[in-house]
Amino acid sequence: MLFPLFRPALFALDSEQAHRLTVEALKLSPSRTPPRRGALAIEVAGIDFPNPLGMAAGFDKDAEVPDPLLGLGFGFVEVGSITPLPQAGNPQPRLFRLVEDRAVINRMGFNNGGRDAAVQRLERRMGRAGVLGINIGANKDSPDRIADYAVMTRAMAPHATYLAVNISSPNTPGLRALQDEGALTALLDAVLEARGDQGPPVFLKVAPDLEPADIDAIGRIAMDKRLGALIVSNTTISRPVLASRHAGEAGGLSGAPLRDLAQQRVRDFRSATGGAMPLVGVGGIASADDAWARIRAGASLVQLYSAMVYEGPGLPRRIVSGLERLMKRDGFASIAEAVGSE
Repeated sequence: MLFPLFRPALFALDSEQAHRLTVEALKLSPSRTPPRRGALAIEVAGIDFPNPLGMAAGFDKDAEVPDPLLGLGFGFVEVGSITPLPQAGNPQPRLFRLVEDRAVINRMGFNNGGRDAAVQRLERRMGRAGVLGINIGANKDSPDRIADYAVMTRAMAPHATYLAVNISSPNTPGLRALQDEGALTALLDAVLEARGDQGPPVFLKVAPDLEPADIDAIGRIAMDKRLGALIVSNTTISRPVLASRHAGEAGGLSGAPLRDLAQQRVRDFRSATGGAMPLVGVGGIASADDAWARIRAGASLVQLYSAMVYEGPGLPRRIVSGLERLMKRDGFASIAEAVGSE
């Protein structure tokens, strides 16, 4: 309710400063319990999600505020990306609001405090309720990125409800090459071996900038390796027509201009997998209508991040209540029943 009053002051700050201030404010926010299982509950990869709306990776890179985020009404929170060693990321400025386009461009470069600092925080929250995904990545200067993912899998598996393998950031040179068929197979073999038989489900986060053959290959490998889900998708390096003065900045574009592309990629991956692989739809979701359209296109779960910049902390509860209304309006008894029904 108060966010429209504070937004001009936040927007007067550098984007990264405003983000840091938001994280610090969440640390001081009153403790709230995560959402309880209700009408929107859905099971994906053996995990019981109280509702299908999640906070995407990138907001809480260092696992500092997963519980305050769950308290905002998210059915799950994905922290990270976290890498084995701390790294500063790319030079600043590297985060840009495209206000006229309700979009964000970032070239952060996996800036985070590294595995050890994150593990310490995660150990302190052991036993708390809530679905927590941990998004893992590789260090920019690593001589063996596949080994980095294996290291991170072993470190984070005890703390994660699911692990998200991020090979789709456009801001770490060469990272998206791990989406190639041979490299992806080797990567997932290493991750699954490091996880072991009793570890959490593994989700794979992919880019939207893929050719049809890439989509078919990734879908086939994901099913062959029995992954828990595909997260579709990360930011795009493509550039639709944009109005903001920051339109020419390098990096990944997210927010409203990504919506249609991300929606189509959900359809593409549903087709490629015959509906047999759960999908997490992310990119350009800013309302209950957006989330509902992504679910009807084939996503069992949805995530957002950039929309919070423009809509504020009340957005998750608005979307969740709106989804319940839309589900009833269209005559579905559950979210699972609505998935892929467009």
